[in-house]
Amino acid sequence: MVKYATKIGCYVSLLLLITGALHGQNPSFKKNAIQPWKNNPRYWQYKGKPVMLLGASNDDNLFQWPSHKLIPHLDSMKRIGANYVRNTMSDRRDKGFELYPFEQLEDGLYDLHLWDDEYWKRFEKFLKETKKRDIIVQIELWDRFDYSQKHWLTHPYNPKNNVNYSYDESGLANEYPEHAGQNRQPFFFTTPKQRNNPWLLPIQKKFIAKVLSYSLSFDHVLYCIDNETSGEEEWSIFWRDFIVDKAREKGKAICVTEMWDDWNLQADRHRRTLDHPDRFRFCDVSQNTHQRGDRLWNNLQWALGYIEAAPRPVNVVKTYGADGGRHGNTRDAIERWWLHLLGGVASVRFHRPDSGLGLSAESIASVRVARIIEQQVPFWELHPCNHVLANRSENSAYLTATPGKIYVAFLPKGGSVRLDLDGTSTYSVRWLNVRQGEWHEAAPQEVVITSAMPLQAPGNDEWVLIATKKSL
Repeated sequence: MVKYATKIGCYVSLLLLITGALHGQNPSFKKNAIQPWKNNPRYWQYKGKPVMLLGASNDDNLFQWPSHKLIPHLDSMKRIGANYVRNTMSDRRDKGFELYPFEQLEDGLYDLHLWDDEYWKRFEKFLKETKKRDIIVQIELWDRFDYSQKHWLTHPYNPKNNVNYSYDESGLANEYPEHAGQNRQPFFFTTPKQRNNPWLLPIQKKFIAKVLSYSLSFDHVLYCIDNETSGEEEWSIFWRDFIVDKAREKGKAICVTEMWDDWNLQADRHRRTLDHPDRFRFCDVSQNTHQRGDRLWNNLQWALGYIEAAPRPVNVVKTYGADGGRHGNTRDAIERWWLHLLGGVASVRFHRPDSGLGLSAESIASVRVARIIEQQVPFWELHPCNHVLANRSENSAYLTATPGKIYVAFLPKGGSVRLDLDGTSTYSVRWLNVRQGEWHEAAPQEVVITSAMPLQAPGNDEWVLIATKKSL
């Protein structure tokens, strides 16, 4: 009897252990997986080493690209030192080769319970090719622009285009002409604590589970629930919990965030992420790139200070601005990218054309300059310190440093900078041409720096100054 009871006890203990592993306890990160750096969780580590994520790419949903277009693009990124891409699971047919995830029947309608094999082959190929090049992927599971205005008219989820539900059953309408930011699309209200849609939610869950069936096999993937959402918090929490639970079932830890639409990082909506390090293991503040100059810098410093008690990586997966675009010009884009980089983010990427520079001569030059700086000093050893700039005027210069050792200044429009340092010391001073992506001088100059002495940029475009204290 005792032996029998002992066996039963062992079986129960084993069952509880398995159940806890699957549903209760959070698994640890795999050694080589992308994760907050153990020595400084404001930055990322990958394959056990800290890594600065820099990106410039020509589309938001590169997984849709056929191989003959995708692979050369990834190779170009790799050559210049870009190691970070955004990948929305979007299917808007902007270029003509994009696919929907569902199978289209002979009558032209879609069956939302059947898959389009080529769509998923492309997704898997994309994950394999980015892994091969050590390019970190930030996936956005839902993009609100897929489900409104002209894109909704032909989308498989529109009841007129599928065999799975009617307008009355699904609660969906034929048209949603308003901008997606109005958040009037019932597609984003389906979860149990919202409207609990029994027709649509199971199909949404099946789609996300299919995405995860591929992505969870890889260790170079970060997850974001939405693209610049103005949706309800319940929607974001549901999908965060859904994908984390799916990962847990595989014994895997993942990093998830949400990207809110508010341009002001101090808006209440951003607190849904900032206040919950247990739920969201990193933050994305891409909408801050709608700001300019000191306002952008100060917003970022506020956010970094706000989460200082529980530091996490802060990502900027899209930087707006390009000549001819809708969200600022090329000069704005370069300035915004650099202010975030030197301001202390863990990742920064140029947005795709025409709202961003994509992979272009200007963005390539910036990535190259950033990697040159990294050879002088790792970004995680630098700390923003504009207060060291003497007589600084608005948007004239921005400074980050390892105080007493090395100072890195960004000047958006040339001019000069003064460093208010204690005493006088000899520094090795050198300028980087941000537009050309290279050193301006063949060799550094030795300069005795005082707060009264201006350090003059060689031109009127964007410049980076590196001043390294000489050893005695």
